[in-house]
Amino acid sequence: MVPKSSFALLALLTCFVSQEVGAQVFLNMEDVVEVYKGDSAVIRCQYSFAQNPSVVMVQWFVRGPGGRRIRISYSDLTMQKVDHNTTYTDRISIAGDMTGENLTIVDARLSDEREFFCQVNGLAAGNGEGRTHLKVFNPPEPPTIEAVRSGVSVTSLLPSKIASCETRGGFPKPNITWYRNHEPLYPQIGQVNVVTLVAKGPSGLYTVESELHYTVAREDSDSVFSCEVSYYVPGAIRTAESREVNITVHYPTVKVDMWMESPIGLVKEGDTVEIRCRGDGNPLPTITFSREQEVDVGLEAEGNVLVLKDVTRRDSGLYHCLSLDLDSVDSDVGASLELSVNYLDPAVVVPKDSEIMLKGESLTATCNALSSLETATIWFKDGVVLRRGHVLQLQDATFDTAGRYDCEVTVPSIPGLHTSGSVHIIVQGAPELKDVEKEVALMERVGKWLNLTCEARGIPRPIITWNVTGSPNSREVLKKETEDVVLSILTLKVTMDTVATCSATNVMGAETRNYTITSIPIVTPTARNTAVDNRGVMIVVVIISLLLLAILGSVLYFLYKKGKLPCGRSGKQEITKETTNKDSIVVEMKADKTEKTEKSGLLTGVNGNNKPQSDQHTDLRK
Repeated sequence: MVPKSSFALLALLTCFVSQEVGAQVFLNMEDVVEVYKGDSAVIRCQYSFAQNPSVVMVQWFVRGPGGRRIRISYSDLTMQKVDHNTTYTDRISIAGDMTGENLTIVDARLSDEREFFCQVNGLAAGNGEGRTHLKVFNPPEPPTIEAVRSGVSVTSLLPSKIASCETRGGFPKPNITWYRNHEPLYPQIGQVNVVTLVAKGPSGLYTVESELHYTVAREDSDSVFSCEVSYYVPGAIRTAESREVNITVHYPTVKVDMWMESPIGLVKEGDTVEIRCRGDGNPLPTITFSREQEVDVGLEAEGNVLVLKDVTRRDSGLYHCLSLDLDSVDSDVGASLELSVNYLDPAVVVPKDSEIMLKGESLTATCNALSSLETATIWFKDGVVLRRGHVLQLQDATFDTAGRYDCEVTVPSIPGLHTSGSVHIIVQGAPELKDVEKEVALMERVGKWLNLTCEARGIPRPIITWNVTGSPNSREVLKKETEDVVLSILTLKVTMDTVATCSATNVMGAETRNYTITSIPIVTPTARNTAVDNRGVMIVVVIISLLLLAILGSVLYFLYKKGKLPCGRSGKQEITKETTNKDSIVVEMKADKTEKTEKSGLLTGVNGNNKPQSDQHTDLRK
């Protein structure tokens, strides 16, 4: 409270000032001061006088309820004081000098948003008053958006609520703007309507909720909607955007698509076919399937898929699907699909099963199958491709021509679609012996066992017989038969010259082969011993002859030394010659004897059926 003396002094000064002529004071205050809630606000009051005042008194007031003023502080040359029992008693402070004062408000509140007055009184120097409007700001929370979950129908005649947007805790009141695909939406009759609800809480902060009512179209199923909050802050306007949402748009079916899901490509008998049908409405309409041949008979389907298992050519035809959409303007929206089931009948081979040919004949065989598409045929024999084409020509048949011929018919445009057939060719003819030679000559020692082979081929299967002349010991040791081949092996012991004849015969003819065997005699052990004895005798005779010649020479030489032989010059020369010739004679006799012995031995071996010693060793080894 201000003392009564102060009021009296103030009244006196006021009266005194009013009597001054030319007194003037100049005040300078900001029109608006802006501050965030919770921050400190500083309001400045600058003043000056035309003449120096003797006393300066400054009072601060706020506008209270009903427009009345409430003083919150007072200062003069003697004191500076904050008024008691006001909402600012504990939150303000004054600082000043001769040029002005600053009012500081801490912890700014929303209720502080009001006018603040500064009164300056310099008595005779003049007085004046200024005001500042304090604004307090609190940014709102980011906006939250929620789209309707039930979906919106395009058939609605009025705009439907599609989303709501809310922001809380703002001051002053924030604003909400709606966007579609990032383009702002403005109210439009019959198309866009925005309903805004504003609530102010006990704290003085605002909660703003906005609802967007919008007339949707089919294209809006892909549209995105969002909202934006704009709010004031000291010295600026800021915005905050929500997330984007997509709404569920319900619209009727105007078009139905029908296609074959599987198999990919052409359909063949035995396949499982899946036909799918889908309308373009939302939600997806219920689909029914039918066949043109049986329009009134519904086909069992799994949702919008018709499954046909193990199809045959009878399943070919035109299939329909129809959408059942209550919201559709046209209740007969549907589609059709032509199903073609391709087929390949079993192969037909001509001649059928088997065919008999004679050697040298020709035959034409065909293989084909009835199909819905173009076919291709390949002929095989023993896994080897013979020809590509429906016709197979067999020329100048031989036994090698006989056998099984397989054909495979395929549909080139549909892998996996194939059939096959076969024909068995039988070639009849006279027997053919396996080897070309019909006459075979052999030379073998007497006593040796021989194996003679005879193999013949023919249809009907030939019969092999053996005719042996000259050898009593022979027998057939092996006989092997197949469909058209007979193998026979004959074993015989060589005792003399022999002829073995193999004959292969059937109703178509016969063929023979002759084995001519020349026997080689065996040299007996007795003959070999006789030859050996004769040679020994001859060697003994030669040795005795040589010994006799040596003795005779010795006797003659002894007689010569004793003078028992008549000697002269000439005689000595003759004796010397004889001696010299004696050695030669001895040598010649040895050589001659040896030659005669060898000749004698050779003659004895030939005439006496004896062989040389080397041959004897050879015979022994044999």
